[in-house]
Amino acid sequence: MDLEEGVTSTMSALPRTDLDVAGSAAFNSVETGRCVLRIEADALGAMAEALDETFAVAVDRIAAIRGRVIVTGMGKSGHIGRKIAATFASTGTPALFVHPAEASHGDLGMITSDDLVLALSNSGETPELADIVGYCRRFAIPLVVIVGRVASALAQAADVVLLLPDRPEACPMGLAPTTSTTVTLALADALAIALLKKKGFDAQGFGVFHPGGKLGKKLIKVEQLMHRDEALPLVDLDTSTADVILEMTAKRLGCVGVLDSAGQLSGIITDGDLRRHMSSDLLSLPAVDIMTSSPRTIGADALAVEALAVMNQPDRPITVMFVIDDFRPIGILHVHDCLRAGVA
Repeated sequence: MDLEEGVTSTMSALPRTDLDVAGSAAFNSVETGRCVLRIEADALGAMAEALDETFAVAVDRIAAIRGRVIVTGMGKSGHIGRKIAATFASTGTPALFVHPAEASHGDLGMITSDDLVLALSNSGETPELADIVGYCRRFAIPLVVIVGRVASALAQAADVVLLLPDRPEACPMGLAPTTSTTVTLALADALAIALLKKKGFDAQGFGVFHPGGKLGKKLIKVEQLMHRDEALPLVDLDTSTADVILEMTAKRLGCVGVLDSAGQLSGIITDGDLRRHMSSDLLSLPAVDIMTSSPRTIGADALAVEALAVMNQPDRPITVMFVIDDFRPIGILHVHDCLRAGVA
Protein backbone atom coordinates (compact mmCIF):
# COMPACT_ATOMS: atom_id res chain seq x y z
CA MET A 1 0.00 0.00 0.00
CA ASP A 2 1.08 3.65 -0.32
CA LEU A 3 2.88 5.37 2.51
CA GLU A 4 1.44 8.46 4.09
CA GLU A 5 2.86 11.28 6.10
CA GLY A 6 2.63 10.96 9.82
CA VAL A 7 3.47 7.28 9.96
CA THR A 8 5.88 7.90 12.80
CA SER A 9 2.89 8.12 15.11
CA THR A 10 2.69 4.34 15.00
CA MET A 11 6.30 3.79 15.99
CA SER A 12 5.26 2.95 19.53
CA ALA A 13 2.46 0.59 18.53
CA LEU A 14 4.51 -2.50 19.28
CA PRO A 15 6.17 -3.27 22.62
CA ARG A 16 9.75 -2.02 22.66
CA THR A 17 12.78 -2.76 24.83
CA ASP A 18 16.19 -1.15 25.21
CA LEU A 19 17.52 -3.26 22.36
CA ASP A 20 14.35 -4.51 20.65
CA VAL A 21 16.19 -6.45 17.98
CA ALA A 22 15.98 -10.07 16.94
CA GLY A 23 18.36 -12.22 18.87
CA SER A 24 18.59 -9.93 21.91
CA ALA A 25 17.77 -11.25 25.34
CA ALA A 26 15.01 -8.66 25.75
CA PHE A 27 13.27 -9.33 22.45
CA ASN A 28 10.05 -11.36 22.74
CA SER A 29 8.79 -12.79 19.45
CA VAL A 30 5.56 -14.13 20.91
CA GLU A 31 4.54 -10.80 22.45
CA THR A 32 5.40 -8.99 19.24
CA GLY A 33 3.29 -11.41 17.24
CA ARG A 34 0.36 -11.04 19.62
CA CYS A 35 0.58 -7.29 19.43
CA VAL A 36 0.51 -7.33 15.63
CA LEU A 37 -2.57 -9.54 15.66
CA ARG A 38 -4.32 -7.35 18.21
CA ILE A 39 -3.63 -4.19 16.19
CA GLU A 40 -5.00 -5.74 13.02
CA ALA A 41 -7.96 -7.31 14.83
CA ASP A 42 -8.80 -3.92 16.33
CA ALA A 43 -8.83 -2.41 12.85
CA LEU A 44 -11.11 -5.17 11.56
CA GLY A 45 -13.50 -4.60 14.45
CA ALA A 46 -13.55 -0.87 13.81
CA MET A 47 -14.30 -1.43 10.14
CA ALA A 48 -17.15 -3.82 10.94
CA GLU A 49 -18.71 -1.26 13.26
CA ALA A 50 -18.33 1.56 10.73
CA LEU A 51 -19.80 -0.37 7.78
CA ASP A 52 -22.87 1.48 6.49
CA GLU A 53 -25.20 1.75 3.51
CA THR A 54 -22.31 2.76 1.26
CA PHE A 55 -21.28 -0.88 1.37
CA ALA A 56 -24.75 -1.93 0.17
CA VAL A 57 -24.49 0.62 -2.66
CA ALA A 58 -21.18 -0.91 -3.72
CA VAL A 59 -22.68 -4.40 -3.70
CA ASP A 60 -25.64 -3.25 -5.80
CA ARG A 61 -23.39 -1.47 -8.30
CA ILE A 62 -21.20 -4.55 -8.74
CA ALA A 63 -24.18 -6.90 -9.00
CA ALA A 64 -25.74 -4.75 -11.72
CA ILE A 65 -22.87 -4.85 -14.20
CA ARG A 66 -22.97 -7.08 -17.26
CA GLY A 67 -19.22 -7.48 -17.47
CA ARG A 68 -16.45 -8.11 -14.96
CA VAL A 69 -14.94 -6.51 -11.89
CA ILE A 70 -11.54 -5.11 -12.87
CA VAL A 71 -9.39 -4.98 -9.74
CA THR A 72 -6.35 -2.73 -9.77
CA GLY A 73 -3.75 -1.47 -7.33
CA MET A 74 -0.04 -0.72 -7.12
CA GLY A 75 2.60 -2.32 -4.90
CA LYS A 76 1.18 -4.24 -1.95
CA SER A 77 -2.29 -3.15 -3.05
CA GLY A 78 -1.62 -4.98 -6.28
CA HIS A 79 -0.71 -8.19 -4.49
CA ILE A 80 -3.88 -7.93 -2.41
CA GLY A 81 -5.84 -7.06 -5.57
CA ARG A 82 -4.84 -10.29 -7.30
CA LYS A 83 -6.24 -12.32 -4.43
CA ILE A 84 -9.41 -10.20 -4.39
CA ALA A 85 -9.97 -10.81 -8.11
CA ALA A 86 -9.50 -14.55 -7.58
CA THR A 87 -12.01 -14.56 -4.71
CA PHE A 88 -14.61 -12.71 -6.76
CA ALA A 89 -14.14 -15.02 -9.74
CA SER A 90 -14.46 -18.18 -7.65
CA THR A 91 -17.65 -17.02 -5.92
CA GLY A 92 -19.73 -16.13 -8.96
CA THR A 93 -18.57 -12.60 -9.81
CA PRO A 94 -16.35 -12.60 -12.93
CA ALA A 95 -13.20 -10.61 -12.20
CA LEU A 96 -9.60 -10.08 -13.24
CA PHE A 97 -6.63 -8.05 -12.06
CA VAL A 98 -5.14 -5.33 -14.27
CA HIS A 99 -1.81 -3.86 -13.24
CA PRO A 100 -2.09 -0.05 -13.36
CA ALA A 101 1.33 0.46 -14.95
CA GLU A 102 0.61 -2.12 -17.64
CA ALA A 103 -2.78 -0.52 -18.18
CA SER A 104 -0.99 2.65 -19.29
CA HIS A 105 0.81 0.64 -21.94
CA GLY A 106 -2.09 -1.10 -23.66
CA ASP A 107 -3.89 -3.11 -21.02
CA LEU A 108 -6.63 -0.50 -20.75
CA GLY A 109 -8.03 -2.46 -23.68
CA MET A 110 -8.94 -5.20 -21.19
CA ILE A 111 -11.52 -2.89 -19.62
CA THR A 112 -14.87 -2.53 -21.40
CA SER A 113 -17.89 -0.32 -20.89
CA ASP A 114 -19.71 -3.30 -19.37
CA ASP A 115 -17.14 -3.62 -16.57
CA LEU A 116 -16.63 -1.98 -13.17
CA VAL A 117 -13.26 -0.98 -11.78
CA LEU A 118 -12.39 -1.66 -8.13
CA ALA A 119 -9.29 0.41 -7.30
CA LEU A 120 -7.22 -0.06 -4.14
CA SER A 121 -4.98 2.58 -2.54
CA ASN A 122 -4.48 3.35 1.12
CA SER A 123 -3.36 6.93 0.48
CA GLY A 124 -5.66 7.46 -2.49
CA GLU A 125 -2.84 9.32 -4.23
CA THR A 126 -1.17 6.52 -6.19
CA PRO A 127 0.02 8.20 -9.41
CA GLU A 128 0.02 4.95 -11.42
CA LEU A 129 -3.78 4.79 -11.08
CA ALA A 130 -4.31 8.09 -12.87
CA ASP A 131 -4.70 6.61 -16.36
CA ILE A 132 -7.22 4.00 -15.24
CA VAL A 133 -9.22 6.64 -13.37
CA GLY A 134 -9.19 8.90 -16.41
CA TYR A 135 -10.26 6.01 -18.63
CA CYS A 136 -13.19 5.25 -16.32
CA ARG A 137 -14.34 8.85 -16.39
CA ARG A 138 -13.98 9.11 -20.17
CA PHE A 139 -16.05 6.00 -20.92
CA ALA A 140 -18.47 6.18 -17.97
CA ILE A 141 -17.12 2.98 -16.39
CA PRO A 142 -18.24 2.67 -12.75
CA LEU A 143 -15.39 3.22 -10.28
CA VAL A 144 -15.52 1.79 -6.75
CA VAL A 145 -12.52 2.50 -4.56
CA ILE A 146 -11.17 1.18 -1.27
CA VAL A 147 -9.07 3.96 0.27
CA GLY A 148 -7.79 5.19 3.63
CA ARG A 149 -8.45 8.90 3.02
CA VAL A 150 -11.80 10.28 1.94
CA ALA A 151 -10.19 13.58 0.91
CA SER A 152 -7.80 11.88 -1.51
CA ALA A 153 -7.78 12.38 -5.28
CA LEU A 154 -8.88 8.79 -5.88
CA ALA A 155 -11.83 9.07 -3.51
CA GLN A 156 -12.91 12.35 -5.10
CA ALA A 157 -12.97 10.71 -8.56
CA ALA A 158 -14.91 7.61 -7.48
CA ASP A 159 -18.58 6.71 -7.79
CA VAL A 160 -18.52 4.76 -4.52
CA VAL A 161 -15.95 5.15 -1.74
CA LEU A 162 -15.33 2.38 0.78
CA LEU A 163 -13.26 3.93 3.55
CA LEU A 164 -10.71 1.98 5.56
CA PRO A 165 -10.56 2.61 9.33
CA ASP A 166 -8.04 5.13 10.61
CA ARG A 167 -5.81 2.67 12.42
CA PRO A 168 -1.99 2.40 12.61
CA GLU A 169 0.03 -0.09 10.67
CA ALA A 170 1.30 -2.94 12.83
CA CYS A 171 4.87 -2.22 11.75
CA PRO A 172 6.63 -0.40 14.66
CA MET A 173 8.00 2.13 12.16
CA GLY A 174 4.60 2.57 10.56
CA LEU A 175 6.12 1.82 7.17
CA ALA A 176 5.32 -1.77 6.13
CA PRO A 177 1.72 -2.16 4.88
CA THR A 178 0.21 -4.54 7.41
CA THR A 179 -3.02 -3.33 8.99
CA SER A 180 -4.06 -1.54 5.80
CA THR A 181 -3.59 -4.61 3.60
CA THR A 182 -5.40 -6.84 6.08
CA VAL A 183 -8.49 -4.64 6.28
CA THR A 184 -8.52 -4.12 2.50
CA LEU A 185 -8.56 -7.86 1.92
CA ALA A 186 -11.23 -8.40 4.56
CA LEU A 187 -13.45 -5.67 3.15
CA ALA A 188 -13.20 -7.17 -0.33
CA ASP A 189 -14.04 -10.60 1.12
CA ALA A 190 -17.15 -9.03 2.62
CA LEU A 191 -18.07 -7.68 -0.82
CA ALA A 192 -17.54 -11.06 -2.45
CA ILE A 193 -19.68 -12.95 0.07
CA ALA A 194 -22.44 -10.33 0.00
CA LEU A 195 -22.50 -10.67 -3.80
CA LEU A 196 -22.52 -14.46 -3.49
CA LYS A 197 -25.64 -14.30 -1.33
CA LYS A 198 -27.30 -11.62 -3.42
CA LYS A 199 -26.87 -13.72 -6.56
CA GLY A 200 -27.93 -16.97 -4.92
CA PHE A 201 -24.60 -18.58 -5.80
CA ASP A 202 -24.71 -22.11 -4.34
CA ALA A 203 -22.54 -25.19 -3.90
CA GLN A 204 -23.38 -26.37 -7.41
CA GLY A 205 -22.01 -23.18 -8.93
CA PHE A 206 -19.04 -23.31 -6.60
CA GLY A 207 -18.28 -26.81 -7.80
CA VAL A 208 -18.17 -25.65 -11.44
CA PHE A 209 -15.33 -23.26 -10.57
CA HIS A 210 -13.50 -25.67 -8.22
CA PRO A 211 -13.18 -29.02 -10.02
CA GLY A 212 -9.69 -29.75 -8.73
CA GLY A 213 -8.15 -30.63 -5.40
CA LYS A 214 -9.78 -31.66 -2.15
CA LEU A 215 -12.46 -29.00 -2.46
CA GLY A 216 -13.41 -30.25 -5.90
CA LYS A 217 -13.81 -33.78 -4.57
CA LYS A 218 -16.22 -32.56 -1.91
CA LEU A 219 -18.36 -30.92 -4.57
CA ILE A 220 -18.74 -33.97 -6.82
CA LYS A 221 -22.41 -34.79 -7.33
CA VAL A 222 -24.05 -38.20 -7.14
CA GLU A 223 -24.99 -38.12 -10.83
CA GLN A 224 -21.29 -37.90 -11.73
CA LEU A 225 -20.49 -41.20 -9.99
CA MET A 226 -23.63 -43.33 -10.20
CA HIS A 227 -24.11 -46.38 -12.42
CA ARG A 228 -27.06 -46.03 -14.76
CA ASP A 229 -29.14 -47.54 -17.57
CA GLU A 230 -28.18 -51.16 -18.32
CA ALA A 231 -25.89 -51.29 -15.29
CA LEU A 232 -28.86 -51.05 -12.91
CA PRO A 233 -29.69 -54.36 -11.16
CA LEU A 234 -33.51 -54.43 -11.17
CA VAL A 235 -36.20 -57.10 -10.77
CA ASP A 236 -39.98 -57.22 -10.29
CA LEU A 237 -41.86 -58.07 -7.10
CA ASP A 238 -42.69 -61.58 -8.33
CA THR A 239 -39.24 -62.42 -9.68
CA SER A 240 -37.96 -65.67 -8.18
CA THR A 241 -34.98 -65.58 -5.88
CA ALA A 242 -33.10 -67.78 -8.36
CA ASP A 243 -33.45 -65.05 -10.99
CA VAL A 244 -32.68 -62.39 -8.38
CA ILE A 245 -29.32 -64.09 -7.76
CA LEU A 246 -28.62 -64.23 -11.50
CA GLU A 247 -29.33 -60.48 -11.84
CA MET A 248 -27.25 -59.66 -8.77
CA THR A 249 -24.35 -61.74 -10.10
CA ALA A 250 -24.54 -60.22 -13.58
CA LYS A 251 -24.54 -56.59 -12.39
CA ARG A 252 -21.90 -57.20 -9.70
CA LEU A 253 -23.04 -54.49 -7.28
CA GLY A 254 -24.07 -56.77 -4.44
CA CYS A 255 -27.78 -55.97 -4.60
CA VAL A 256 -30.88 -55.65 -6.77
CA GLY A 257 -33.68 -53.13 -6.67
CA VAL A 258 -37.25 -54.44 -6.59
CA LEU A 259 -39.81 -52.55 -8.68
CA ASP A 260 -43.56 -52.43 -8.25
CA SER A 261 -46.02 -52.47 -11.14
CA ALA A 262 -45.58 -48.70 -11.63
CA GLY A 263 -41.80 -49.00 -11.98
CA GLN A 264 -41.15 -47.40 -8.62
CA LEU A 265 -38.56 -48.70 -6.17
CA SER A 266 -40.37 -50.85 -3.63
CA GLY A 267 -37.40 -52.50 -1.93
CA ILE A 268 -33.86 -53.77 -2.18
CA ILE A 269 -32.28 -57.23 -1.87
CA THR A 270 -28.68 -57.55 -0.75
CA ASP A 271 -26.36 -60.45 0.03
CA GLY A 272 -27.39 -60.01 3.65
CA ASP A 273 -31.10 -60.45 2.78
CA LEU A 274 -30.29 -63.72 1.01
CA ARG A 275 -28.41 -65.02 4.03
CA ARG A 276 -31.17 -64.01 6.43
CA HIS A 277 -33.77 -65.93 4.39
CA MET A 278 -31.65 -69.01 3.77
CA SER A 279 -33.89 -72.10 3.59
CA SER A 280 -34.56 -75.11 1.39
CA ASP A 281 -37.17 -73.24 -0.64
CA LEU A 282 -35.25 -69.94 -0.90
CA LEU A 283 -34.72 -70.13 -4.67
CA SER A 284 -38.44 -70.38 -5.32
CA LEU A 285 -39.47 -67.45 -3.10
CA PRO A 286 -40.56 -64.24 -4.89
CA ALA A 287 -38.46 -61.11 -4.46
CA VAL A 288 -41.19 -59.42 -2.44
CA ASP A 289 -40.80 -62.03 0.32
CA ILE A 290 -37.13 -61.41 0.98
CA MET A 291 -36.60 -57.74 0.08
CA THR A 292 -35.97 -54.93 2.55
CA SER A 293 -38.77 -52.40 2.10
CA SER A 294 -38.30 -48.61 2.01
CA PRO A 295 -34.54 -48.66 1.41
CA ARG A 296 -32.42 -45.56 1.83
CA THR A 297 -32.21 -43.55 -1.40
CA ILE A 298 -30.84 -40.25 -2.63
CA GLY A 299 -31.35 -37.79 -5.49
CA ALA A 300 -28.96 -37.32 -8.39
CA ASP A 301 -28.39 -33.64 -7.52
CA ALA A 302 -27.10 -34.44 -4.04
CA LEU A 303 -23.39 -34.14 -3.30
CA ALA A 304 -21.46 -37.39 -3.13
CA VAL A 305 -20.33 -36.50 0.40
CA GLU A 306 -23.99 -36.31 1.40
CA ALA A 307 -24.60 -39.77 -0.08
CA LEU A 308 -21.59 -41.11 1.80
CA ALA A 309 -22.99 -39.70 5.04
CA VAL A 310 -26.32 -41.43 4.41
CA MET A 311 -24.59 -44.76 3.72
CA ASN A 312 -22.39 -44.42 6.81
CA GLN A 313 -25.15 -43.88 9.34
CA PRO A 314 -23.80 -45.51 12.51
CA ASP A 315 -26.97 -47.42 13.38
CA ARG A 316 -26.98 -49.36 10.10
CA PRO A 317 -24.21 -48.63 7.59
CA ILE A 318 -24.76 -49.75 4.01
CA THR A 319 -22.47 -50.01 0.99
CA VAL A 320 -24.86 -49.35 -1.88
CA MET A 321 -27.79 -47.02 -2.46
CA PHE A 322 -30.24 -46.36 -5.29
CA VAL A 323 -30.58 -42.94 -6.84
CA ILE A 324 -34.20 -42.09 -7.56
CA ASP A 325 -36.30 -39.52 -9.37
CA ASP A 326 -40.01 -39.52 -8.47
CA PHE A 327 -39.46 -42.86 -6.69
CA ARG A 328 -38.10 -44.42 -9.91
CA PRO A 329 -34.50 -45.69 -9.85
CA ILE A 330 -32.29 -43.80 -12.30
CA GLY A 331 -28.93 -44.86 -10.88
CA ILE A 332 -27.10 -46.71 -8.16
CA LEU A 333 -24.13 -45.59 -6.08
CA HIS A 334 -21.64 -47.87 -4.31
CA VAL A 335 -19.44 -46.68 -1.48
CA HIS A 336 -16.42 -47.78 -3.54
CA ASP A 337 -17.45 -45.31 -6.27
CA CYS A 338 -17.10 -42.51 -3.71
CA LEU A 339 -13.77 -43.77 -2.41
CA ARG A 340 -12.31 -44.13 -5.92
CA ALA A 341 -13.29 -40.52 -6.64
CA GLY A 342 -11.54 -39.33 -3.49
CA VAL A 343 -14.77 -38.47 -1.69
CA ALA A 344 -14.34 -39.19 2.01
